[in-house]
Amino acid sequence: MEKVMKAFRRKDGEMRIPVLRLEIDYELVTLHDAMLKEDLPMMKETKQRLEQLRKELILLEV
Repeated sequence: MEKVMKAFRRKDGEMRIPVLRLEIDYELVTLHDAMLKEDLPMMKETKQRLEQLRKELILLEV
């Protein structure tokens, strides 16, 4: 049963990776806009979100 669950999670993870990459791209655009506006709170929030997305992507790619 555990092998079945691991296989299911793997397929789910493989489907999540492209979505994560799109989310990272979006957050990078948001960060760029915040930097241009010198919006420090938005920059901090976006960097935190990027860090969370990065960690999730690393876990899924292993």
